[in-house]
Amino acid sequence: MSSPAAVEAVHSAGPTGRPVPPEPQTSPEAQAAPDRQPPPAASGRDLRLDLFRGLALWFIFLNHIPNNVVNWITNRNFGFSDATEIFVFISGYTAAMVYGRQIDTSGTIVTSARILRRAWQLYVAFIFLFVIYLAEISYVVGSFSNPLYAEEMGALQFLAEPDVALVEALLLKFRPANMDVLPLYIVLLATFPPLLCALKWRPDATLAASLLLWLAANHWGFNLPAYPEDRMWFFNPFAWQFLFVFGGWCGLGGSDRLGGLVQSPVILVLAVIYLLVSLVVVISWWWPPLEGLVPETIGEIIYPISKTDLSPLRLLHFLALAVVVVRLIPVASPMLRWHLLRPMIRTGQHSLEVFCFGVFLSFAAHFVLNEVDSSLTMQLVLSVAGISLMVGLSYLLSWYARVERDIAVRKMADRSG
Repeated sequence: MSSPAAVEAVHSAGPTGRPVPPEPQTSPEAQAAPDRQPPPAASGRDLRLDLFRGLALWFIFLNHIPNNVVNWITNRNFGFSDATEIFVFISGYTAAMVYGRQIDTSGTIVTSARILRRAWQLYVAFIFLFVIYLAEISYVVGSFSNPLYAEEMGALQFLAEPDVALVEALLLKFRPANMDVLPLYIVLLATFPPLLCALKWRPDATLAASLLLWLAANHWGFNLPAYPEDRMWFFNPFAWQFLFVFGGWCGLGGSDRLGGLVQSPVILVLAVIYLLVSLVVVISWWWPPLEGLVPETIGEIIYPISKTDLSPLRLLHFLALAVVVVRLIPVASPMLRWHLLRPMIRTGQHSLEVFCFGVFLSFAAHFVLNEVDSSLTMQLVLSVAGISLMVGLSYLLSWYARVERDIAVRKMADRSG
């Protein structure tokens, strides 16, 4: 059975990232972004986090370009989950891992202040992206007299009443298309200080409480209000917090405790079976020969597969995928040292900047396909060019960070000399 609601739920765009500040000693990203890619065992850094965060950024960019044949390679077309689950889980994992160490060395108060500063930087990045993105959309709408762009990108309210829309954006209630994940991460990080303390001292109880909140959000459907008034947040923070907290739980040692479960052949077989079933179900939504594959009675139970409330089917799909990935790519895998994967790893080390840049590029590509040339060749060119620009930005940011560190080291040497 083909379900439009299910298709809409699974194929919605998703995305996000975190900034790389000039103070590497206080930033998860700065600590997690070496200038070179050493063997994982030598550096102690799990490069899989950056690898899959970078891959998710590429997928997000492609998914944000409508009518682009290249986005058929992204994971949203082969299962219930997509890049959003990857981002939220890795965000919780790295935040807990890095800030958890800082609690041990700098104390709770100082670490909490650093977390809140990072949340503030994300908020500033959101406002900056909002202004630039709306300027891009407004320019296209005005120059080509095509208000459909504003409607498609969720910017009609801004053009109709910009004063109200700006205030609502400051309150994180108004977000044009493709920007929803950034407010989610701001809220998750702003509320992370007490969560981190709870995860440090009562990890299992904290995870259980988070699970109960996710179950309650799915059952009763409570959410935060958005703008216009009849809307709610696309990513329900009461539901998505569970994946973030679960990532934090894993980052503070939970993944080691799950090692036996993940390595179980039975769990691996069950994970593969679930991934194959979800693949067939998703294919049935767009391939007519499989249209009636899902019985109507089963469809009434599983649909809609809500992305807003992190449906259990989406969560299970992500967990099954994680089990398979961990088995196929261990932390010391030689694959992580391949030169071919370095651009993807580098992209994942600058996720906030690259994500914001990708939002801007995706609308530009959408405009070119609509107004200039929509051929298959142009779709391929724009997709490759956009990813290349994102990779170039990540290498530029790494170079700049290295220069800043070298300057700081020289200044310290001069003072000590």
